[in-house]
Amino acid sequence: MKQDLEASPELLSDQTRQFYLDSMKVLHEAGIEFLVGGAYSLAHYAGVVRHTKDFDIFVRKTDVARARGAFERAGYRTELVFPHWLGKAFKPRSEDFIDIIFSSGNGLCDVDDVWFDHAVNGTALDQPARLVPAEEIIWTKAFIQERERFDGADIAHLLLARGPELDWERLIKHFRGHEQVLLAHLVLFTYIYPTERQQVPWTVIEELMQRVRDQRPPDERICRGTTISRAQYLADIREQGFIDSRLEPHGPMKAEDVAHWTAAIGTIK
Repeated sequence: MKQDLEASPELLSDQTRQFYLDSMKVLHEAGIEFLVGGAYSLAHYAGVVRHTKDFDIFVRKTDVARARGAFERAGYRTELVFPHWLGKAFKPRSEDFIDIIFSSGNGLCDVDDVWFDHAVNGTALDQPARLVPAEEIIWTKAFIQERERFDGADIAHLLLARGPELDWERLIKHFRGHEQVLLAHLVLFTYIYPTERQQVPWTVIEELMQRVRDQRPPDERICRGTTISRAQYLADIREQGFIDSRLEPHGPMKAEDVAHWTAAIGTIK
């Protein structure tokens, strides 16, 4: 399988393409490490070429302020759209922007040194680039199960292309306390590709099943549905008296971040 497939950069205008390249240059010159994700990393690992005009860069959560400062000094406008996981940098006098990602919408998947330790060399826009590791792609996409968007197919394609090569120990560690989510995707993979089930080690499925068996129900009435969909389980929180598992101390998010993330339902990102 080709390793450096591009995410259809020919669909980009020359101005947009140059803006993305300039944005990477800004970070390079500021000495800020970043990874390229989105369609570029998916094309590299799984050969899935997606027509997209998005450009996602991932920085450590501790580097967000530095990244915004570098872009602003270069004349860009930046915005911390969702303070718990997403910023943007906008090209002046243009509709072009890049996403600056440093966690996930549910607050679980902070970008840290581990992402960079396991990043791979690839290309983006015909330029050398470090790409988000396949394991961290699976980790973040596994929780995207909205009514209007489900990233399970991306995970299935990654497992099909890379299953035996994955660092399963690291992947399982990412899902500690959320084993059912990973297990569900792995079982679904064996349904989607019944002749390719060897791509997923059966020992991994058995380990996850045992962990699920060993879990004790929480003492409080918690709904974890909000961890996989910010919209579809709100009625359980508002009307049925369940506790939102995203909220501190049960989860990583502050009440104001949950409120801001919820208010944005129906908007892009």
